[in-house]
Amino acid sequence: MKEKLRAAFGLIPGILLLIAVGYAGKFLERTINAYAKTHHLVFPNIEYVLWAIVIGLVITNTVGVSRFFASGIRTYEFFLKVGIVFLGSRFLLGDVLRLGGLSLILVAIEITASLLLMTWLGRLFGLNPKLVSLLAVGSGVCGVSAIIATQGAIDAEEEDSTIAIAAILTLGAVALFTFPLIGHVLHLSDKMFGLWAGLGVDNTAEAAATGAMFSDAAGKLAVLVKTCRNATIGFIVLGYAIYWAKQGMAKQIENKGTFLWKKFPKFVLGFLVISILASAKEFDKAQLASLANASRWAFLLTFAGIGLRTDIRAMFKQGARPFLVGAIGEVGIALLTLGLVFGANHFFTL
Repeated sequence: MKEKLRAAFGLIPGILLLIAVGYAGKFLERTINAYAKTHHLVFPNIEYVLWAIVIGLVITNTVGVSRFFASGIRTYEFFLKVGIVFLGSRFLLGDVLRLGGLSLILVAIEITASLLLMTWLGRLFGLNPKLVSLLAVGSGVCGVSAIIATQGAIDAEEEDSTIAIAAILTLGAVALFTFPLIGHVLHLSDKMFGLWAGLGVDNTAEAAATGAMFSDAAGKLAVLVKTCRNATIGFIVLGYAIYWAKQGMAKQIENKGTFLWKKFPKFVLGFLVISILASAKEFDKAQLASLANASRWAFLLTFAGIGLRTDIRAMFKQGARPFLVGAIGEVGIALLTLGLVFGANHFFTL
């Protein structure tokens, strides 16, 4: 009991740091916009999302972050899931079924193409086969979460997991800043960009942040699309586990149903439950507003966490080949998913 209390109290400093960085991002956005408006200056409206990430990046890559804050900073993943669950209040079930149905079709294409492309590139560059599997699921499905889930399922080495995670995190950080710029250059609509971010960015946190940096509506849709990708994680990991077990290089799966439930991201169910309740008008306007506001604040802590956990120097200590495979693959996936978005817009008028 004492150890649990000590662990709980140990989270507080890091969580307070997340709040401080997130609020500093909000403060900067409001202050700079107010100053520009007062002095009639033409200044781009930079969302708090970017400020929170940049502040976190500056702290981590200059003075550094003490281990004293580490456990609390890691809670940004919890806040991400909370934000997604509460975001369900902003989606009626009809929207989820319509956009989610289209997303699932595109997700199926994206995952299949990503797995094939990354596997081919990994073999071409002579990477360790299990490292190739980790890079493939990381880019195709759900970033770091998919890599961690797959590592245990296929008995991959810790070093392979570390390299794959470093590559995916590095490329996710690049996507954060390049996707919005490309989206503006191509004059994508909020829905088109949200769909692209949800399909093309690996980690859920980075996908949400990338969409939100473009617009609130784009961020909302990016999370929905990424949630559809997340929902497939159990099936993909199961497939890889069976493959490596047949090769005699991983343990056999005794109960596939139990395995799928264990790997399935439960926050997806929470998102759907909140959406169903909102669609059934179980929440009044004040409650919906509170849930939406709670979602935004949870995401704000998530965005602060993205910056604080991104150590640029550490990312480039793992060797060049995995990063090269990842970079080539991610460019290919970005182009593929962008093409899918234009196709969806042409046929379904997003």
